[in-house]
Amino acid sequence: MSEKRDYYEVLGVERNANADEIKKAYRKAAIKYHPDKNPGDKEAEEKFKEAAEAYDVLSNQDKRARYDQFGHAGMSGAAGGGFGGGFSGGFSMEDIFSQFGDIFGGHFGGFSSRGGGRRVNRGTDIRVKVRLTLSEIANGTTKKLKIGKTIACDKCGGSGAKDSSSYSTCSTCNGTGVVTRVENTFFGRMQTQGVCPTCGGEGKTITAKCDKCSGEGVVRGDEVVEIKIPAGVGEGMAVTVQGKGNAARRGGVNGDLLVMIEEERHPELVRDGNDLIHNLNLTVTTCILGGEVEVPTIDGKAKIKIAAGTHAGKVLRLRGKGLPDVNGYGRGDILIVVDITIPSSLTSEERKLVEKLADQPHFKEAESVEQQNIFERMKNFFR
Repeated sequence: MSEKRDYYEVLGVERNANADEIKKAYRKAAIKYHPDKNPGDKEAEEKFKEAAEAYDVLSNQDKRARYDQFGHAGMSGAAGGGFGGGFSGGFSMEDIFSQFGDIFGGHFGGFSSRGGGRRVNRGTDIRVKVRLTLSEIANGTTKKLKIGKTIACDKCGGSGAKDSSSYSTCSTCNGTGVVTRVENTFFGRMQTQGVCPTCGGEGKTITAKCDKCSGEGVVRGDEVVEIKIPAGVGEGMAVTVQGKGNAARRGGVNGDLLVMIEEERHPELVRDGNDLIHNLNLTVTTCILGGEVEVPTIDGKAKIKIAAGTHAGKVLRLRGKGLPDVNGYGRGDILIVVDITIPSSLTSEERKLVEKLADQPHFKEAESVEQQNIFERMKNFFR
């Protein structure tokens, strides 16, 4: 699929759907497009993955909030740190079954859900904040962060066992990793399979624990993570680096690293979406006579010409000099808002010159600016 569909559209639910409605919709889609029900059907498999990706986001309160605010742009996923990701960006079919196996629950009308395999532990996510300059936001950047978290135990390799012989066959499932249950239902006797509660689907239990991690398979440690942040991100957005969160117990799936974006305040430029605003203070003489002045940009200074007779409140535009759109849809502008500075004190000579000017015809009455008052000018500025 070349372009991602709206997650709500994928599951066929309204944007205000509650958690139960979303879960029910996903289960319905999973049954319809399940690979066991559609063997060899690549289109059905892609729709199955698409539904799983939509459910992964909409069933998570934080991910759903980001998606509602920023759309697919807010759902960064690849380990490389960019925006996009999702199941189609790296998760396999087995990842889907292991993560959402509790929803499938066993057999659907005669075909296996594969939910009877090993239950996979999942590590928790980690949130960190990164402050970016306007230049870093404009050009994109790469950050290296030292993250304190749980990591796989290097002594046992994350298994939690003392050595390879420190296991015994699980007595509950007899080494199969699954338990079978027969229930009487309205439709007759139904057989279902589930993960063995004793061994978690491994078919074996630990008899001697690793003395370094006490059988947990994880220890505290540090990892340096390289994060690629795309251009155009904004305050409150998050870049998700999959698998760089806390390690899971006994060789499970690692959590994710959520990098929350904060913006450093620029001394001269104020961000408004993809546009940047600068308040330019000019002297009275420059506004009257015109001239050339320097204004700040993201990466330095630019010279612009001031036309003679420029009024306070006039907005000059540097097209394409603002911030890039995070989705790649063009670039914003720099808006230069003209203000006039009035000297707070004058020498006697200066005062005489001003008084002389005040007697001249063009200085006797205030001139209207295109018949607009200040409120109309401000209204036009925000159009």
